Amino acid sequence: MNFCHWDHHCVSHLELGNIQLRSSPDRTHPRTEAYVPPDPENTHMTIVEDARRVLAEDPICDACVGRCFAERSFGLTNAERGRALRTTVALEDDEPYEAVEPAECWVCEGASGRFDEFADLVVEALGEQRFDTYQVGTRAPPLVEENETMLRDLADLDEDAGELFKSECNREVGKRVGQRTGASVDFERPDVLAVLDVEDETVEVTVNSAFVYGRYRKLERGIPQTKWPCSDCNGTGTLVDSPCPHCDGTGYLYPESVEQLTAPPVIEAMDGESASFHGAGREDIDALMLGTGRPFVVEVDEPQERHPDPEELEEAINEYAEGKVEVEGVRLASYEMVARVKELDARKRYRAQVEFDAPVGEDDFEAALLELDGATIQQETPQRVKHRRAEKVRERDVYDITGELTDDTHAVVEVEGEGGLYIKELVSSDEGRTEPSLAGALGVEATVTALDVVTVEGERDEFEDEQYFRE
Repeated sequence: MNFCHWDHHCVSHLELGNIQLRSSPDRTHPRTEAYVPPDPENTHMTIVEDARRVLAEDPICDACVGRCFAERSFGLTNAERGRALRTTVALEDDEPYEAVEPAECWVCEGASGRFDEFADLVVEALGEQRFDTYQVGTRAPPLVEENETMLRDLADLDEDAGELFKSECNREVGKRVGQRTGASVDFERPDVLAVLDVEDETVEVTVNSAFVYGRYRKLERGIPQTKWPCSDCNGTGTLVDSPCPHCDGTGYLYPESVEQLTAPPVIEAMDGESASFHGAGREDIDALMLGTGRPFVVEVDEPQERHPDPEELEEAINEYAEGKVEVEGVRLASYEMVARVKELDARKRYRAQVEFDAPVGEDDFEAALLELDGATIQQETPQRVKHRRAEKVRERDVYDITGELTDDTHAVVEVEGEGGLYIKELVSSDEGRTEPSLAGALGVEATVTALDVVTVEGERDEFEDEQYFRE
């Protein structure tokens, strides 16, 4: 199978027999000497000689002849290129011109004359599928591929001379599909990919995912970002033909997640099969996500509708989530937005409710905050996540930290830090695994009793870059 672009290389001139096609001289600079044509014995005749050897293996249709020279000239189909060479050789040799129909051709066995039929097959296979971009691929018959290799060998051409039938079929069928559907070809990530099997006369259609971007706020604690399958039953909901007691037969440790509260309306609006949820990091299950929200992308599998109204979709999600989650800034996005959301370096601001095990004075509290402000923190993998995170020491910066004592054993602390900074451990020290820490600076035990994420923004670039959105 092969996918190719619809263009050919260009040459500056074409030599046919003793006739050399040249651009007109610049009349503003007349020649100072008479033009002397090159000696005919030195004229470059390779293409005509090569074409003569190819045509000697008749019967070969024009397209199969032209494919052997696909890199020559521009703006011609292979059939037009082959017909021109057949005409040139006939004129050069003063022989009768004899056309060969594709059905008579031993190389392609008629396939080069069936591009319209193949396009009909592709369009029929696409059916009612809605798409803006497409690509066509071809599985060529093995015998045709063998014949193409044999022709080049018989004609003493390079084995990779020109292009192969499958490349031409991609282009010629693809052009026709575009004309009939009004869609644009996309060689990177099309909405749909249609693979034509020439021998079986079948088409395999792959519908690529569609993407919706937004920001979510999580307004209730105890909700994970994504589905959390039960480890006891591996998400099946059953153990030995009985409901799993650990998850009450649901297959999930938590009955709801941000994913489960946002993705279903998107699937419905796009008439998709299923969806995946991608977030710009994740907050703890017991943490709220407030402020401007956290960037996310819902990836919908096999969508039949790619253009839902974003405003209506945002409204539908918020209604479905029943106040547990809110979304804003919903927009249709490209595939690349998934990588941007997952990989863009982000800075985050948190608000933590902190409890101390001993009274803390105002001056000591301010001194501890000053010590942490702008500090580089060394954090071993926290004990609470080491079962699912690699054991290593991470360096993360604290950009800004402020706080206020509400009484001598409680405080509210706001921290803005580099993405990946563990805030609970920055406060508690995690038994010395995080240095420096608020607990260490104060010399008392400190525990986060409630944590809210206030902002999630890119370190240098914004998440909302227009090049990643679709209209």
